[in-house]
Amino acid sequence: MTLEARKIRLIMELRRGGIVDTAVLAAIERIPRETFVPAPFQDQSYENRTLPIGCGQTLSQPGVVALMTQALRPNRLIKVLEVGTGSGYQASILSRLFRRVYTIERYRELLKTAESRFDQLRISNITTRVGDGNLGWSEQAPFQRIIVTAAATDIPGKLVDQLGEDGVMVVPLARPNREQEVVRLIRGPSGLQEEHLTTVRFVPLVRGLPRASAIKSA
Repeated sequence: MTLEARKIRLIMELRRGGIVDTAVLAAIERIPRETFVPAPFQDQSYENRTLPIGCGQTLSQPGVVALMTQALRPNRLIKVLEVGTGSGYQASILSRLFRRVYTIERYRELLKTAESRFDQLRISNITTRVGDGNLGWSEQAPFQRIIVTAAATDIPGKLVDQLGEDGVMVVPLARPNREQEVVRLIRGPSGLQEEHLTTVRFVPLVRGLPRASAIKSA
């Protein structure tokens, strides 16, 4: 089966799984996932599974990417903050759905590779930074949308502080003695409204930077 046929099969699977936002489905169809998949796993590019990308990190399964993106309530008129660039796949999907994407990655090696992929795909509305995602990106706050692609042990306070009024944050939580779950937080006049979406397995959201890394904004 060709990659194109596998992509069509995946889109149909996502539809059956509850992804109804046509803009999200179109973005997933237009962004070539194989560009973000390491060579040994190319034949699995359109399987609905998690794949390794190096530095102990993973490329999330398309079903989770689609669900979390849909939960953000995409809007072409606003900007979004992504915590955890990884391979760059999620940021590339977001680039089709938001005015500008700000994305933070703690591993410089992963970020440099992701940036080369953005260039290859001629994506020009993504701004990157090496840094501690727990701290967000205060210079560009507030954000109306924030997505976190690693599991936090609790709701990250700095990110909540950078979430605008009526803003939406989608974040995996790994609370003690509970399964990891993706939650959607909506900031309203009376505080945060929390909604459970699904159970997941993400790598942990780690504080600080790897040794020998330095913060750089681009």
